[in-house]
Amino acid sequence: MKVIYIWLVRLISALNYFRKSRVQPVIYLMSFGNNLKFILALAAQLPANQHLVVYYRPDVEVEATRLAAYGIQVVVFRDNLHFVFTGVPVLMRSHLIFCDNYYAFLGGLKHPRRAKIVQLWHANGAIKRFGWGDPKTKTRSKADQRRFQNVYNQFDDYVVASDAMGTVFEDSYHVPRSRMKLLGYPRSDRFFSTQWQQAAMNRINRLAPDLANHRVILYAPTYRDSMTFELTAEVKQALVADSNAIVVVKLHPLLQKYEQEFSQVTTAQVRFYPQLSTTDLLMVTETLITDYSSIAFDYSLLPHAHSLLFYMADLEAYQQNPGIQTNYLQWLPTTPLTTPEALKKAILADQPTDFTQFNHYWNTYNDGYATQRVVQYYCHYLES
Repeated sequence: MKVIYIWLVRLISALNYFRKSRVQPVIYLMSFGNNLKFILALAAQLPANQHLVVYYRPDVEVEATRLAAYGIQVVVFRDNLHFVFTGVPVLMRSHLIFCDNYYAFLGGLKHPRRAKIVQLWHANGAIKRFGWGDPKTKTRSKADQRRFQNVYNQFDDYVVASDAMGTVFEDSYHVPRSRMKLLGYPRSDRFFSTQWQQAAMNRINRLAPDLANHRVILYAPTYRDSMTFELTAEVKQALVADSNAIVVVKLHPLLQKYEQEFSQVTTAQVRFYPQLSTTDLLMVTETLITDYSSIAFDYSLLPHAHSLLFYMADLEAYQQNPGIQTNYLQWLPTTPLTTPEALKKAILADQPTDFTQFNHYWNTYNDGYATQRVVQYYCHYLES
């Protein structure tokens, strides 16, 4: 089915390649709902002859509805025939297409004339490997590998916040260094905004007021392909080592069913707040515990960030599949912890983390003005 779908995308895009239209929309393909401020800023600054259309995955319908309330045209899309015959012709008329993820259909798209396709990735940095860095990619068929590379090649620009992330894309997608645009990640601007910080605190005070007067330890492990999660007795005992702390467990949205399950068997010291986003919870987090999640790159930007612990119990296996970025030990701000006992000691020690070198390496161009730079850069392109 994938082959047929990609073939249809190629056919419809080819049929629309020379089609002329006075309407040339700017497209934003959205599968993550964490970049709404950028989308609104882009829509407000577009040249008079341009308008924005957001094609969104069903998982981010709530965020798309918020955009619609501001007058943004939003269209739900799935990888099906309806999108091929209605969405692909719109993309072919565009001179600017933003993507916040890997979209398989791009592998079959005939690159629109005079258009830029821009990758606005959904994370500031990367610990785990992806693309050609993922060992599984090399085991796929030659046809699959060509299909993957066709998608990677479609991106004219990769908006990044550091040379380090540029290198990750260069190596992971086998694309030229010249495509990297060192502009910063728009989604990172919120962490420099006192207005956003206050709004997040207001949500926390309304929905979880007891967090304000305790040390908050946020445990946020990354997504696993196995789609399972286990909170062992040993790990739980380590997490609650500081009896004065509240431990908040926040799982990937696809694993939220486990939050409901564990909330019924844990103590009052371990909390689950499904109504609060992980980003909101960072505002009251004194100690963040994660493993390979990109949340570490966000937390390090916050002025109150105190300590960051990496609990990597499966480090040896994870290095093999899906793999970890090269030289990770040289830039992680703290040494990985691999046993519950080591985690317990680190929690009790509560040593502050120095984020200076970590942020210099990964958040070089994240300074609160990335949205402004990216919008200006691409609006200038549309006007030229």
